[in-house]
Amino acid sequence: MNHHIFMQLAIEKALEGIKKGQTPFGTCIVKEGKPISIAHNHVWAHTDITAHAEIEALRLACQNLKTIDLTGCSLYSTCEPCPMCFCAIHWANIKEIYFGAKLEKAKEVGFHELPISNAEMKRQGKSSMNITGNVMTEACNQLFETWLQRPDKKIY
Repeated sequence: MNHHIFMQLAIEKALEGIKKGQTPFGTCIVKEGKPISIAHNHVWAHTDITAHAEIEALRLACQNLKTIDLTGCSLYSTCEPCPMCFCAIHWANIKEIYFGAKLEKAKEVGFHELPISNAEMKRQGKSSMNITGNVMTEACNQLFETWLQRPDKKIY
């Protein structure tokens, strides 16, 4: 499977969100080599602190597949999922996470993140999930730079 194709879809969705005044995060969920949902962060648009890109993509994937069990799906996120999103991914039975930027990058630019990596959550939770970082990291880090230059940027 070409992980760059799916990460590129997440990056493009994040850029779409940035243009709409949202934050620099995008997610693509894939099943059997096909994207089933692609979403960006909607925290400000929905006035919903839980409307992270991963949560939005999970909601859409569940609706599209008409199930809350996303076994067999992989998730591509422009940034390492936060603890809330990691738990939701776990509950959805997704067994593969691919991410670009590290969670520390989000914290570095001002996001109020808990400094707990996916690897640490996997270890503490004794999860069998496969986690692969550094997928198109440079392009994913660039999303933060693009967002930081916007005069309408808001942080949470």
